[in-house]
Amino acid sequence: MKQFSLGVLLFSFLWLGACTRVPEGVEPVQNFQLQRYLGHWYEIARLDHSFERGLTLVTADYSLNPDGSVAVVNTGYSQARDDWQLARGKAEFVGAKDVGHLKVSFLGPFYSSYIVIALAGDYQYAMVSGYNKSYLWILSRTPTMPKDVLERFLQKAKAMGYPVDQLIFPKQEAQPGNKPSAQSSR
Repeated sequence: MKQFSLGVLLFSFLWLGACTRVPEGVEPVQNFQLQRYLGHWYEIARLDHSFERGLTLVTADYSLNPDGSVAVVNTGYSQARDDWQLARGKAEFVGAKDVGHLKVSFLGPFYSSYIVIALAGDYQYAMVSGYNKSYLWILSRTPTMPKDVLERFLQKAKAMGYPVDQLIFPKQEAQPGNKPSAQSSR
């Protein structure tokens, strides 16, 4: 297991800086309940970026830190490297704690938006945006998502102006051995 490329992360988050705004025409989920959101999520779709390029079997784990912030552990498998990639970060609410607008950092004081823009009532499926419309993730509590739910999310994202035709759908099939856990050491 290796850490996500530090150079790529450094460039990405220095460039993003304090980009914690909400894209125009996008509203974070209201009545957001962090305790229900915590836990394990599978990445069903994403807009491609250098810090995840080539990764499959991507998951995110969210847990509460003692200080009330959210511990973030993202993992993904790089077939090209035949290795698991791991990124640890933390997230905090930007404003009210019942609004799905957080800021996330994987590198020191540099934060970027993490905006929950769609959420199933049972907290089984979510759609997340970054600070602009070139960042979008569709997440599920299971490795697959019902087609009707996915279609509703895609239509919502398209109506908000996201380039859904550019989404990639990383595989979530059987995992190679030695996957790091959210609790494993750096």
